[in-house]
Amino acid sequence: MSFLYPLFLVAGVSLAIPVLIHLFNLRKYKTVLFPHTRFLKNIQLNSQKQSQVRYKWLLAARLLFLSCLILAFAQPFFNNKDGVTTGKKLQIIYLDNSYSMSARKGARTMLEIARDAAARQVRKAPPGTRFVLLTNDKPASYRAEQADKIYNEIQEVELSAVSGSVNRTLAAAQSILRNEAAKAADMYYYSDFQQGAFPANPPRELMENITFYGLPVQPAEVENVYIDTAYLTSPVLQADKSNYLVVRTLSAGKAPKESPVLSLSVNGQVKSAASLNFDGRNESIDTLGFQVSGNGWQQISLTVNDASMRFDDTFRIAARCAPNLSVLVLNEGQLNPYIQAAFRAYNGFRLNQADIGAIPADRRQYNLVILNGITRIDEALGKTISEALQEGQSICIFPGRTNNLQLLNDGLKQIGDIQITGIDTTAQTASMLQQGSALVRDLFEKLPDNVQLPVANWHYIINAGLSANQQSVLGFRNGDPMLARYTPSRGQLYLCATAADLQSGNFPGSYFFTPFLYLMAMQSGNGSVFALTAGAREPLYVALANVSERNTIHAYGPGTDIIPAQRSNGAGIDIYVGQALNQPGFYALAATGSDTTAVALNQARTESLPVFRDIAALQKEWTGDNVKWMSITESGGIAGAGPQANFPLWKVCVILALVMLAIETFLLARKQTVAA
Repeated sequence: MSFLYPLFLVAGVSLAIPVLIHLFNLRKYKTVLFPHTRFLKNIQLNSQKQSQVRYKWLLAARLLFLSCLILAFAQPFFNNKDGVTTGKKLQIIYLDNSYSMSARKGARTMLEIARDAAARQVRKAPPGTRFVLLTNDKPASYRAEQADKIYNEIQEVELSAVSGSVNRTLAAAQSILRNEAAKAADMYYYSDFQQGAFPANPPRELMENITFYGLPVQPAEVENVYIDTAYLTSPVLQADKSNYLVVRTLSAGKAPKESPVLSLSVNGQVKSAASLNFDGRNESIDTLGFQVSGNGWQQISLTVNDASMRFDDTFRIAARCAPNLSVLVLNEGQLNPYIQAAFRAYNGFRLNQADIGAIPADRRQYNLVILNGITRIDEALGKTISEALQEGQSICIFPGRTNNLQLLNDGLKQIGDIQITGIDTTAQTASMLQQGSALVRDLFEKLPDNVQLPVANWHYIINAGLSANQQSVLGFRNGDPMLARYTPSRGQLYLCATAADLQSGNFPGSYFFTPFLYLMAMQSGNGSVFALTAGAREPLYVALANVSERNTIHAYGPGTDIIPAQRSNGAGIDIYVGQALNQPGFYALAATGSDTTAVALNQARTESLPVFRDIAALQKEWTGDNVKWMSITESGGIAGAGPQANFPLWKVCVILALVMLAIETFLLARKQTVAA
């Protein structure tokens, strides 16, 4: 047995007061006169016997009353069967504040229920108990603190865009144990136990010296409608013309009773709306048209009226409405119909074609320069290409077929450590698509399983040194690149190993040809459309001028000014925005004296799918002496075996004190009646 307030036991000296009163009362005598001595003798005998019994019971009642009252103030309690003294053991409380905890159970969210239960646990803890509070969005390097401070911190926990996992939380707990030099800790895990965040079996190596107390907080049923993705049908946003946005919306859990409404707004003004009708796969794909006026960055927001879980009801896109992107095609011989068709399919590009011998003087204004059907690159042309790459332009070369490889290699030497060593005349299908390439990464959200790669009837064998920074986008089985990206300087050079005609292969007619050219044109400057995901590991490529080691790019937003991780990449910078920012919204990327790039950040869709672990099945998988399961009652208390589940003896002491007071009152009343 232990006491919350042991100093109250000092009041036990007050037990001497009723004893002294009892002793003094026994020494008092009262003379009673009777007319007959026989009656006096009988009365004295009876009175003495009753007096002794009555005073002993009265003394016992008073002593027990004071004892119970003192114990009630000292608040005794029994520890659980594990024999753990809570006040001497480190307590780690994990509150899952991911967006899935915004689901409601009645009038309260899951986070509010978990937060109230954790606050009650801390409030009832014995004095001296040390606590550590862990959440998804806060660092795990907190030192152990007293209950009052942790109580205030629990009240301030809000929903976060960061998702958590039990492995990461246990790893943080192990680090805290080492920092605190603690031998053991109790971890209280308040969570909805999402499928992806909780494994089937406990990681034993991470649970060393930790007693795990699972506290599930799950809704009875969940209904959620969320926007999975959206994309523009054209590569650029056009002013004063119709633009179209394809939106994919999903329904999870219980189907909504009424059809939700999807609305599209630009810079806060509603442009269009559509009623969602889900198919058998709980999917709705809709196309919304809209117009914008003026150039510059536009903030596009898609919103669905879902009342159950609101965190994923908005999907954001930052798109720039700018003058048409310019493409220059330098031909050796005839014009290429496939390149013409690719850039004339949309009004977002301005295409200009010229002969390779008459390069326009204003070549610097073009976002992409394509050399088509080239069978020779002399030193002058090689120098021009090298200067364009130094200035950050994007160059794409589709060579023509020739047996005089030296005519090509003379110019390639001016560009970088690149050399054509031979011709392979065997028809081959590309077997490799580099998913990490900027062309592929921005083209596919998820690479299809049955994608058909292009075929080359012949191709040049290209070798490159380390300084050329070769990255194969498309490659053959023997390792030869079909389309490769080189960054010998600031700009980007794309070199295809075969010509862009159907005699050389089906690449010009393949699915990849037109999208690759679009992305090449947009990479020479800042991108035009950004819709990022919080937590994404892939960097965002931005071509900003006047950026150096001392003048880095900042991410600006409402109340936000941070410097995300970044590294140079050709003529621009790769910025890891998704790793630095957690709160969805619109942000601006800029360095002092440089242009500004607007980006939109959306929450990860993993929290939108409400799939939770079955707790009954989980209790059979997560077993062991250091794994215990508890539950939160309707009143907000905690039921189950745990160090904090102490029997409230002080309440029993209060009841016993009242009983003793009633007995004492009864004895005093009886005494007066007998005396009368």
